[in-house]
Amino acid sequence: MRPSSLILTALATVPAVVSAAGTLGFALGDTLSDGNCKMQADYEADFDALKSVSTLVRTYSASSCNTAQQILPAAVAKGFKVVLGVWPDTDDAYNLDKTALQSALSDSSNAGAVYAITVGSEALYRGSLTAQALLSKIQDMQSTFPSMKIGTADSWNKFQDGTADPIIQGGIKLILANAFSYWQGQTLTNSSHSYLDDLNQAFGHVQTVAGSMDIEIWNGETGWPTDGGTNYESAIAGTQNAATFYQQGVCAALAWGFNVFYFEAFDEPSKPASIGTNGESEDETHWGAYTADRVAKFPMSCLD
Repeated sequence: MRPSSLILTALATVPAVVSAAGTLGFALGDTLSDGNCKMQADYEADFDALKSVSTLVRTYSASSCNTAQQILPAAVAKGFKVVLGVWPDTDDAYNLDKTALQSALSDSSNAGAVYAITVGSEALYRGSLTAQALLSKIQDMQSTFPSMKIGTADSWNKFQDGTADPIIQGGIKLILANAFSYWQGQTLTNSSHSYLDDLNQAFGHVQTVAGSMDIEIWNGETGWPTDGGTNYESAIAGTQNAATFYQQGVCAALAWGFNVFYFEAFDEPSKPASIGTNGESEDETHWGAYTADRVAKFPMSCLD
């Protein structure tokens, strides 16, 4: 099915940065290639590299590397908007991020650079929180920052299979649904079809359960590892494959009206390996559309 009107009505509220119907943003890490934390000047350099393609990024923890305090002044200086992440899996992590946000947003100029706040990053997928427990923290964050758009990010299938229904029905304002054909072990040939089908299933279920068009929904993450990355089942890493998925998958989603966060902006050489569902170690240092030195690996403009 084609994207719903719920998706399309959200487009008027986001920064226009691509010529396609949807809006492109980037997931952004908080460390440099040597593992040291980014400072304001580093984020400004990131934004300079990205500004011809996008003026919107998302992060994952407000307190880690003092991200909120460092990235928001950079966003103000460079005309960017930021989706700030909160890690809710433990009370300690949640409270640290909440305190970091309260401090950073006490400056009204910083607050103007915030597009939204997301509580959780695949907490339902990992099983670290129930939907009700996550909703409670989302609602607490909304009461703390009543003028802000508060949401969550999770795997597409958790928005499709009913797991997240209490959150969808709980007054949430923003949903980021992550969808990776790579992590499903898809061949490159089938990757775009699988990706777009996953988004359609998740977005359609959200609209049905919500019963309205009041929830803004994005593809929260998608991407493909470039040269140096590891293969996953039938999904083969490589820069050319990443470029193909970008054109055939991401650009198609944008043309259909989906808003997309590409994972990720820059390589993170210091990032630890992850463990796939097959139990094998998977490299996560070569997922950037740009190198750690901020050089684009493939054209970021969508071809007709």
